Amino acid sequence: MNGQNFEALWAKAYQAGVDAVAKANVQPMVVVGGGKRYFVSDGVCGFAWVKVPGNCAFGKWGKANGLFSKAYPKGLMYWVGQYDQSMQKKEAFAGAVADVLSAAGVEAYADSRMD
Repeated sequence: MNGQNFEALWAKAYQAGVDAVAKANVQPMVVVGGGKRYFVSDGVCGFAWVKVPGNCAFGKWGKANGLFSKAYPKGLMYWVGQYDQSMQKKEAFAGAVADVLSAAGVEAYADSRMD
């Protein structure tokens, strides 16, 4: 694969992420405290990202194009910065992106954590 193919692969993976968010069944969150009740339609707050090896050609291309940054303890990651604080939306996006990349032969996985 070359840079042009990587660009097309990333576009496909990104669109799959967008589509997954559109289909996501986000479970709202209700927070009660201080005598008040808050309804959070986007569900729990959190973060998600997609990790790829730093030594693979796709990872090197992604880093050179500003998509990936250093992940710890190793590799590279795409930080899902869209979708406000909704962990469920971010997870849906990251999972779909990782699935498309994996299907194309790129070692990729999604990860997340609640805030």
